[in-house]
Amino acid sequence: MWKIFLGFVVFAVLAMYVIFKGGNNIDMGGEKHGADAVHAPEPGKPAEAAAPVDASAPAAAPLSAPAATSK
Repeated sequence: MWKIFLGFVVFAVLAMYVIFKGGNNIDMGGEKHGADAVHAPEPGKPAEAAAPVDASAPAAAPLSAPAATSK
């Protein structure tokens, strides 16, 4: 019985430590959708990073296109 009590006390102390370290940054609201889920982009990075295009490389076929078979 004392092992269960000790485990509870250790877990409670660990939980309180994490809560106090988080301070005001802890959001207990659960999963966010819609306007609440909008995240700001990281500073210093463009919203869309354009990859350099090599004009001499052939275009790749889409993976979802069925292969053409001839009989």
